[in-house]
Amino acid sequence: MPGPLSGIKVLDFTWALAGPYGVMILADMGAEVWKIETAGQNETRRGQGPYVHGVSTYFFSVNRGKKSIMLDLKAPEAKEVIYSLVRDVDVLTENFSPGTMAKLGFDYETLRQINPALVYASTSGFGHSGPYRSRGAVDAIVQGMGGVMSMTGHDGGPPARAGYSIGDMAGGMYTAIGVLSALVERSKSGLGQHVDVAMLDCQVALMENAIVRYTSTGEVPGPVGLRHPLATPHQALPAKDGWVVLANVKDHNWAMFCALIGCDELVTDERFATNAGRTKNYPELEPILFNAFRQKTQAEWQEQLSDFCLIGPLNTVDKVVADPQVNARGMLVDLPTWTGASLKVSGTPVKLSRTPGGPQGGAPRPGQHTAEILGRAGLDADGVAALIAKGVAADAPQ
Repeated sequence: MPGPLSGIKVLDFTWALAGPYGVMILADMGAEVWKIETAGQNETRRGQGPYVHGVSTYFFSVNRGKKSIMLDLKAPEAKEVIYSLVRDVDVLTENFSPGTMAKLGFDYETLRQINPALVYASTSGFGHSGPYRSRGAVDAIVQGMGGVMSMTGHDGGPPARAGYSIGDMAGGMYTAIGVLSALVERSKSGLGQHVDVAMLDCQVALMENAIVRYTSTGEVPGPVGLRHPLATPHQALPAKDGWVVLANVKDHNWAMFCALIGCDELVTDERFATNAGRTKNYPELEPILFNAFRQKTQAEWQEQLSDFCLIGPLNTVDKVVADPQVNARGMLVDLPTWTGASLKVSGTPVKLSRTPGGPQGGAPRPGQHTAEILGRAGLDADGVAALIAKGVAADAPQ
């Protein structure tokens, strides 16, 4: 069945990770995405490795289900192609530095004159306003400037980057949310608008209660390693054969918890009688908890504690991929590569009962859909051939 965004057409200028990830969400939900790639593009220039079956796994993972057209955007003829395509699309996405699209003649103010209903989404490091607007940024920069790295790692140790690219991917997710919001509003007004998403803004938005904790108390949150800054125990603990993650132990069930882990002596220790006390005196509590949990395996602790509190294994990626719950939810899918093989990637977490979305196919060959999309711009076969001959456009390399 068609996804919920079936019929929505997206002209996609994004590259690297943040922009393509957000557009991938739209593609998973059924939007038709026309991805602009530079004329002469090939697989080895598309993104980082590892290269498997002749394709960039980095590019493949966030550009699935899209169609590829290769253009030389600096050529005057390419500008006319873009203007023709803009008349026919609902959404344009880009993640260049602010001002780049204007230099190409594709800024929002220009394109809204061609298509007033166009939803134009820009993702950048710092947004299109403010003193940093002209600066470039990547994931690590916004993790650092947004405070995330200052709160990640262990107390007394160096700051740490989050284990995956939350700076990029949060920008992509908020871009998708912005596009969807603008499309809903357009259904009432008939007009598009500019969606301006800054990766730094997204990190600030995701700072959980850290911002309000500082602004209301003056306390600067720091790294707490394996645990939660305000609840104890709410953390990872070492088992005999790995680690488990524990949560939802509260004051009213603290005594039972102590009994179940074989630490009855903790019940009468006033330092640990309340959550506030356990959090304050955590350096003294940690070695006791670590020693207790090392006595049993992950499975034994889950069996013993799962009816009493929240507990689960701390999985490495190989165990995530093998997890029966992850697989039952369709969160791993095999998609074909244009080279004839297949790669397994993560699926979509949004499950809809009537118009389900999901990956619509693998990433395309560079320029695989050039002729098709140029036809959508109004060119006949001779016109397409002429642009390819001049190097304005390029079709799929063999």
